Amino acid sequence: MAKILIIDDEEMMCATLSTLVERKKHEATSAMTLQEGKRLAANEDFDVVFLDVKMPDGNGLDALPIIEASPSNPEVIIMTGFGDPNGAELAIKCGAWDYVEKGFSIKEITLSLERALQYRKEKKEANQKRKPVQLKRDQIIGHSPALNNCLDMVAQAAESDANVFITGETGTGKELFARAVYENSLRSQEEFVVVDCTSLPETLVESLLFGHEKGSFTGAERAQNGLVRQAHKGTLFLDEVGELPMSLQKSFLRVLQEHRFRPVGSNKEVESEFRLIAATNRDLDAMVENGEFRSDLLFRLRTFIIELPPLRERREDIKELARYHIDRFCNQYGLDSKGFSPEFLDTLVSYPWPGNVREFVNTLERSLTTARFDQTLYPKHLPSHIRVQVRRAEMEAGSAGEPMHENKLEIEKPAGNLPKLQEFRDKIYAQAEKEYLQELMTVTGENIPEACRISGLSQSRLYALLKKNAISRAD
Repeated sequence: MAKILIIDDEEMMCATLSTLVERKKHEATSAMTLQEGKRLAANEDFDVVFLDVKMPDGNGLDALPIIEASPSNPEVIIMTGFGDPNGAELAIKCGAWDYVEKGFSIKEITLSLERALQYRKEKKEANQKRKPVQLKRDQIIGHSPALNNCLDMVAQAAESDANVFITGETGTGKELFARAVYENSLRSQEEFVVVDCTSLPETLVESLLFGHEKGSFTGAERAQNGLVRQAHKGTLFLDEVGELPMSLQKSFLRVLQEHRFRPVGSNKEVESEFRLIAATNRDLDAMVENGEFRSDLLFRLRTFIIELPPLRERREDIKELARYHIDRFCNQYGLDSKGFSPEFLDTLVSYPWPGNVREFVNTLERSLTTARFDQTLYPKHLPSHIRVQVRRAEMEAGSAGEPMHENKLEIEKPAGNLPKLQEFRDKIYAQAEKEYLQELMTVTGENIPEACRISGLSQSRLYALLKKNAISRAD
């Protein structure tokens, strides 16, 4: 007998679903508010949760990660009174088992419940047979639901040899997760070869990737293996794969299909049996539509997808991240451990971190340099642009009579209409990226090496972003 939790503010719906569940010889419990539903999920074991989207005290989709992360890790079936394709996409991406309309037939709802219970039973049996393994997650800090979901994906990816595609904004830790997949895989004793696609010189890109024979071009004084051959039996990591030159994409597609290639100047093919991990912060679907990326290569790359959340979506990890990196820097610089004032942590949590974990870590290092001989870190030790932005957002939220949850960027919307979620996200990201780069240039006095150190970007990537955002330097 399974235990089912129904979270819905309509008595009739709770009664209908309860009857359906009890007819199947299962136990039903109802909650008519999100708060009560979350409390029940946290204190009792449930196999499946029916969760309504529109509740009197909030949105069910917002509570979805919390309910999924409750001790019994129930499967969640989202319920809604009207069709919403964007809501369905968001629910499924957040990990919901299914998304059904209340107008669906009892047969369809019953089938969804039965399939969820069947999946849960099979997963439990599989977990009992599997030997527990400690996941290697070097420098991946935090235990938020969003991060734990990604680590679960890492564990799944590590068990197979399929291509892995990691997406996420700049600074979310894509290379750390790529290394975690590699270090937990069966290929962990072989090479992990990194290819930074942003720094591949166009004139030498084929030689660097595929190698060359002696005398194949001016300066080729000896034969040399390329990066693809160096990854033989190991893992090849294509970082920022969206920057791979169009002229090379067809050749690389064949390498992925055949695991064979011809070095520059050679008349023989060479084998390289590698596992591929690719990462990007770009929208490759949009690039495909614009003719900037091959669709067949994208399909080949996207076998197993890990979507990394931005830091603003896992604020629960900020205190743990701060403690880890401050202790690391104190040890590195031979300093005594530092304490945090509550206001210091509040400021870290309130700032939206457009540069994500990379910006966060560089900010902590800079703060520690400022507070070198102080025992406790205060907001005054943080860069002024962070303190100003947080304070301004607090004042704007206060003047509007609204509590401040996070900084809101003003995005132009058609009158009486909302943009699509992805379009809205892209505009927010583009605006935050430009503001960050402008502030970066101001803070560093347009000193490129210092800007690279603070942002964690390579010079080529920084120049590309400055050009993309039309930010000129006073050279």
